[in-house]
Amino acid sequence: MASSAIMKRTGLMKSMINGFQASRAYASVAVGSDLISAAPDVSLQKARTWDEGVSSKFATTPLKDIFKDKKVVIFGLPGAYTGVCSTQHVPSYKNNIDKFKGKGIDSVICVAVNDPYAMNGWAEKLEAKEAIEFYGDFDGSFHKKLDLAIDLSAALLGPRSHRWSAYVVDGKIKVLNVEKAPSEFEVSGGDVILGQI
Repeated sequence: MASSAIMKRTGLMKSMINGFQASRAYASVAVGSDLISAAPDVSLQKARTWDEGVSSKFATTPLKDIFKDKKVVIFGLPGAYTGVCSTQHVPSYKNNIDKFKGKGIDSVICVAVNDPYAMNGWAEKLEAKEAIEFYGDFDGSFHKKLDLAIDLSAALLGPRSHRWSAYVVDGKIKVLNVEKAPSEFEVSGGDVILGQI
């Protein structure tokens, strides 16, 4: 009985989120775009505990420090602790980390419209913090600048990120994959982008 109710809720949630597909805004960035120039005043917040936040005086990380002179695979997702994000998206990168390193990738980064403390707790729960760098985009400014933001209020999530992935070299996008809807997991996984590098 309880599993039946969960299945119905899951189906309803998928239906609501898939409804966002029609309103999908295409990213303002594309292959060849410079992420640093696209969001020049944006910084992200590295996942950390509250005490680490206080001791760093709530420091943020400018995009140039993340991408300049580096080969980076970055993926964005709707939010920490959510279904597809936890069970498929992050594991697809965590399970392939050695293959990414073998291709010369300096860092694999997960970013979501969450605070850095939630991202830290989630990364620890997924046992992925050693493999993947997690960053919070607490106010969604990074995703807004890239036109990768979406309003998921119907799913009680509020402003969030589309599900996407990119291969970035020295700030320039070499590969960009954006799902048609945040509930989909077809083109943004670790296995897919590995084949594109």
